[in-house]
Amino acid sequence: MVTALPERLAPGTSPRVYHLYGLCLASRWSLPYPQSGAHGIASVEFCEAPASLFPKASAAIGPEQDASWCQHQVLHDGSIYLRWPGLFEFLVKSDGSRVFVRALGGASMEAFHSYLLGPTLSFALLKLGTEPLHATAFVVDEAAVGLMGECGHGKSSLGAAFVQNGHPLLTDDLLVLTEDAIGVVAHPGPPRIKLFPEIGRKLLGTMVARGATMSPLSSKLIVPLEADQACAEAAPLKALYVLAPPADGTKRQKVAIKRASPRRGFVELLRHTFNRTITDSNRLERQFLWCTRLASRVPIKLLSYPRTLSALPAVRRAILADLAR
Repeated sequence: MVTALPERLAPGTSPRVYHLYGLCLASRWSLPYPQSGAHGIASVEFCEAPASLFPKASAAIGPEQDASWCQHQVLHDGSIYLRWPGLFEFLVKSDGSRVFVRALGGASMEAFHSYLLGPTLSFALLKLGTEPLHATAFVVDEAAVGLMGECGHGKSSLGAAFVQNGHPLLTDDLLVLTEDAIGVVAHPGPPRIKLFPEIGRKLLGTMVARGATMSPLSSKLIVPLEADQACAEAAPLKALYVLAPPADGTKRQKVAIKRASPRRGFVELLRHTFNRTITDSNRLERQFLWCTRLASRVPIKLLSYPRTLSALPAVRRAILADLAR
């Protein structure tokens, strides 16, 4: 467990720059990711806040959020304050270029990275004009394949089944896409995956023992992946699969894949945006335009299957066969 931030760099040294989600992330703390001088779609700096910053920001949280697990408030200058009580608090500047950080204690270092580089970073991405999706992605034949679904619909479990079969993970939970002249590009996230312990042991074996608990409210583990189990390079996006909700009578359910119409695909993209908190008119207009373009450029498939571990090999084979058509 930690009560402080990661190791801080020596005074006077330049921030280290990491390349994740297509971003250049400058940090004055050492992070467990490869450093890179590559250009990114935008830059974000992680900073230690002055002592006076967080008490002032936290005072803006109203009593109606006292029982909330994730508390947030848009401040008068457009910056966004985020707090997970007992774990962390963050302040995202109004232009998304800086994230101020404070650890409150009681969480693993892995959880710190997960909250910083997941929900908190999504607010910075929106400020920078980038729309992230709630999806897990892996790589097949040098192309990215995304799985979209609500929490608990099995994105990470199915993604781990592909990792188990030799297809490296690109990102888990937060997916950043950009467009180029050829198509849509999917960018890599941190080399880790979040799984319930039993599922993790079945799919990834003893390496799950290295996982750390994400929060006191969940038994999910943040499992670090080996270098050959994760892809660190961006890849062209070949397809997005929307996972149907788990159904009753799953043992009788068959694996089914159906191409969504552009209209249905547009709706699914809206439903599976990573961050639904920001609803100002500028963001909504940008989001609608982005989802319209994406639905016209990338095949979006509707996927239903039995929610049993024994069914995952058949689901994996069905997706691979669908990709090959």
